[in-house]
Amino acid sequence: MNQVRLFVRGRVQGVGFRQFVRAKAHKLMLTGWVQNLSDGRVEVLARGPHERLSMLITDCNRGPVLAEVEDVEVRWEELGERMQGFTIRQLS
Repeated sequence: MNQVRLFVRGRVQGVGFRQFVRAKAHKLMLTGWVQNLSDGRVEVLARGPHERLSMLITDCNRGPVLAEVEDVEVRWEELGERMQGFTIRQLS
């Protein structure tokens, strides 16, 4: 089991990016969450087998049809708290 945090930059808000990531994560059977950030990026925290996380990273580099991904910063992390499902978080 591995954990990765992604910061996706470009035209990634208001184009269905979070829903795209959630659908891909569900298909890959990953747990975690995705959220918009106030600076215009999207943050993803995902947990699962390394090969499935790598597939999610590839998907995030493409994004949905209306997105224009400029960069995906990838940070592999130590496992944090246990997560269930894959959710879309709202800014607090």
